[in-house]
Amino acid sequence: MSESKRIVVVTGGSKGIGKAICLKFASEGARVLFVHYDPDEQAANDTLSLLNNMGVEAQAHKLDVSSFEAVEAFFTRVAKEYQRVDVLVNNAGITQDGFLMRMSANQWNQVLAVNLSGVFNCTKAVIRPMIKERSGRIINISSVVGQIGNIGQANYAASKAGILGFTKSVARELAGRGITVNAVAPGFVNTEMTEKLPDKVKEAFLAQIPMGRIGEPEEVAETVYWLASSGATYITGQVIQVNGGLYM
Repeated sequence: MSESKRIVVVTGGSKGIGKAICLKFASEGARVLFVHYDPDEQAANDTLSLLNNMGVEAQAHKLDVSSFEAVEAFFTRVAKEYQRVDVLVNNAGITQDGFLMRMSANQWNQVLAVNLSGVFNCTKAVIRPMIKERSGRIINISSVVGQIGNIGQANYAASKAGILGFTKSVARELAGRGITVNAVAPGFVNTEMTEKLPDKVKEAFLAQIPMGRIGEPEEVAETVYWLASSGATYITGQVIQVNGGLYM
């Protein structure tokens, strides 16, 4: 593989939005490394097969992004093998929904650990090689829920809102080093997570979307890809909303 090919790391890359992001970067011939924390390897293997069939160099690794030590070890291996990371997409996320009065401390802590601390862990691990190269793109996947809130998702909303503040702060820190840091906030998107919602909840969401339809993972991936392109070199610290008008 040519050394000019970008090295792209995607967290939560085995399914849904993460999978679509991996496939989009693969379309340019980038070397794609994705991590996941699925209970089994089926989805990761399926995504890896698709990437291999596209003729790109790809790797899949099981990684708990909430573990600072595990993340640090992973990126140390990546640095030794590739010497750099060109693009980091922080996409990994979980839900543990429930009304606040019934929400356990464990539900709160797990969601914040994966969704927010995971972004901190991966970003901190990758910025040293990016600073060395004086180049890099970091894209954090937030959510419309982090902007408008949602009943039964205080933990999820807090984690996704935290990503927005984190993005803007780190963007300021790294702007002078040639590194851009942006966030994408998807709305109601057709993923495994939303498929599990009751029909009444889905209908209520759709009724609020001016475009009258659910979004597709590929539409989010297109925005992420653009933020990592040469067309977005003067954009940093921004939140790009991909929500069909659900929140304006």
